[in-house]
Amino acid sequence: MNKSLLKFIADFGPLLIFFTVYYKSDKDLIVAIPPLILATIISVVVVYFVEKKIPYIPLIGGIIISVFGGLTLYFQNPIFLYLKPTIINLIFAAVLLIGNLFFKKNCLKFFLKNALELDETGWKKLNNRWAYFFIFLALLNEIVWRTQSEHMWVNFKVWGILPLTFIFTALQIPLINKHKI
Repeated sequence: MNKSLLKFIADFGPLLIFFTVYYKSDKDLIVAIPPLILATIISVVVVYFVEKKIPYIPLIGGIIISVFGGLTLYFQNPIFLYLKPTIINLIFAAVLLIGNLFFKKNCLKFFLKNALELDETGWKKLNNRWAYFFIFLALLNEIVWRTQSEHMWVNFKVWGILPLTFIFTALQIPLINKHKI
């Protein structure tokens, strides 16, 4: 199995498992959380053994999923899982904005330096666009979970946020091409 396919499975496998268990359990969030946590931990371990390095973003995501999923299970209250995307997106936005404003460090460049070669203007614009996109996703998650059913929120997580992220990423291609070194 090539590394790209393995990375794709590691990134999206836990979400697919969660979604499958959620629907097979008559839309029971409490039943779907333990397989999500376990699949996330397994995917981080597999990526570690294949790449021989700690996958920081999946590791952080796994920790957050474990904590918020654990709180949801412990208190039998889904609010913790509903808040997870909001908190993660706000943390990502804060890291990108605070890194730029206060530390003069472009964190997006740090994370993507091996994938992209852009001039400083391109990195700054891309960093800010992603920061604002993360804020948008946080606000959108808040609106959906506070105004819609749990079932709608689960569908939004899979069929809303993911396509929005792909579309947003695709819309960045002209900026990347313009500032490519």
